[in-house]
Amino acid sequence: RLTQSETDKILHMEEELHERIIGQNDAVKAVSQAIRRNRTGLGNPHRPIGGFLFLGPTGVGKTELAKSLATFLFGDEDAMIRLDMSEYMEKFAVSRLIGAPPGYVGYEEGGQLTEAVRRRPYSVVVLDELEKAHPDIYNILLQVLDEGALSDNLGHKVSFKNCVIIMTSNVGAREITNKGSQLGFAAKQSEEDQYKDMRQNVMEEVKKTFNPEFINRIDEIVVFHSLSKEHIGQILDLALEDVDDKLAEKELEIELTPAAKEFLVDKGFDVKFGARPLLRTLQRELEDPLAENILVNRYPAGAKIIVDCDKEAGKLTFSGAAAKKEAVKI
Repeated sequence: RLTQSETDKILHMEEELHERIIGQNDAVKAVSQAIRRNRTGLGNPHRPIGGFLFLGPTGVGKTELAKSLATFLFGDEDAMIRLDMSEYMEKFAVSRLIGAPPGYVGYEEGGQLTEAVRRRPYSVVVLDELEKAHPDIYNILLQVLDEGALSDNLGHKVSFKNCVIIMTSNVGAREITNKGSQLGFAAKQSEEDQYKDMRQNVMEEVKKTFNPEFINRIDEIVVFHSLSKEHIGQILDLALEDVDDKLAEKELEIELTPAAKEFLVDKGFDVKFGARPLLRTLQRELEDPLAENILVNRYPAGAKIIVDCDKEAGKLTFSGAAAKKEAVKI
């Protein structure tokens, strides 16, 4: 039975996940509902907590949602086991998941999947780029999703009942990206209707890629949206909070003008690659110059760093109260 604090936490799961996940309301809702079913005893007790297929282009939040789930459910972002399925394209790679047969190299080490879960039974298991795995891998996943257990090469029966299984795929990514770039331009269709049409097209791609037996074992197929410029602005605000926390440890404050934020969003927005270009832009345009200025002691303890934008020069400018030295040229 759930305690009152656990009940409150599960009820407000979406709110907590939305603190880190931007622009993916459908994904957060689908995952939260599945977790609630399991936690209230309505799910199958012999299967994993949840089995999800995350579909979407790179940089839209698939891995970030997995990390957020690990933190939410198990209190630690490191409670996540990640395997890149592009490394399991060959038939012999199946043995690497559950362990090599007797007499083969690595027999005593156990399987990369089974051993990781045996050592950390409460975890989020992420299988990235599932469509690249050898078809025989799906038979192993069917067993995990259906029975919540897997026997390794050493005869250990490893339970997955306390795991969340997340499989990610780029199947239909082009369809999602194309629709994402069109959102807001189709006057006759609402954004919700456009998403439904896009999801339907992506599901057709899924049916061509994965067999029905496998699809039917998945609790929820979650289609991620492409990120808009507005979403990138919200992700920037989250990233700046992290920068702010790091500077606070050095007794420094930072404030970006609207022009500076607009500059970063414009340079970091790319509908094809999601949030990743923004994070690279933030590192190059903000963090690197800040690091150089801090190294030459430009800012005394307690200084407030004001970051603005020089549009003509096409770069950010930095000024701090009671500056000790000249700024490093950037």
